[in-house]
Amino acid sequence: MVQINFGLDDLQAFVAVAEKSSFRAAAETLCLSQPALSRRIDKLETALGARLLERSTRRVSLTNVGRSFLEQARATLDGLENAVLRLADNTSLRQGLVTVACVPSVASHLLPHVLKLFAAQYPSVRLKVIDENANTVLASVLAGDADFGLNFVGAQEPDIRFEALTQEGYVLALRRDHAWAQRASVAWAELADTKMVAVSRHSGNRLLLDSALAHLARRPVAFYEANHVSGALGLVEAGLGLAALPSLALAATHPMVVGIPLVEPSIHRMLGLIVRKDRPLQPFAALLYEMLQKTQGRAT
Repeated sequence: MVQINFGLDDLQAFVAVAEKSSFRAAAETLCLSQPALSRRIDKLETALGARLLERSTRRVSLTNVGRSFLEQARATLDGLENAVLRLADNTSLRQGLVTVACVPSVASHLLPHVLKLFAAQYPSVRLKVIDENANTVLASVLAGDADFGLNFVGAQEPDIRFEALTQEGYVLALRRDHAWAQRASVAWAELADTKMVAVSRHSGNRLLLDSALAHLARRPVAFYEANHVSGALGLVEAGLGLAALPSLALAATHPMVVGIPLVEPSIHRMLGLIVRKDRPLQPFAALLYEMLQKTQGRAT
């Protein structure tokens, strides 16, 4: 077993200096004198047998080893903080931390209303939202980084319990002044000759659509591509093209964009709650989970 010859205070000192790029600013943040802070950094570097910081009269920068170690140091401190908060949850329902992972459209449009209701009932509970793509949301729940998730993938994962909440259809996002803006629906085949905006090939939305449309003789071709739905909406609003997006993604923040149902075929995704089968929810997480069940209703 490797012997650890430094403490959490030393890790905190290193992270503070790395983030502030200044011994003076880091010392002020930690309420330490600069000599005391320097001693902690020296102790950490000695224990590791490597220099983590390059010091000059004007600035402080990370060495290659320091950059690599910074990520691990942050993860260690965050993990300890979460562990302490979770332990407190098990002994008292007066304090705690709930971490929810969800896709960005849920984080922007569905989750805030429920979190507001939850915060009103449990004002001392801290809430953390991991808003990432569908694959990252699933990975966060599997790894235990999130108590549970709201996602449209995970039903096939053997270690995940997927509880369907609601079904969401795909719409064609276009500007209000577009010639199709007043139509009741648009067929997928009609998009073959239009300039389309798509999300990244690594996106869950893109994978779902590519699979569902594989049988079409004439399929829409992406002329522009953005990593996230928000970026795609910005390109649509700028008039660069049209985008096929889940209806929940259309927000009031893009008032010039409307959504027209896409048909032939009609494509839907099932949004559900995902949780690890072998990991019971801690008390506050269970309360929020139940609130989402009741607020959104069970899909049929």
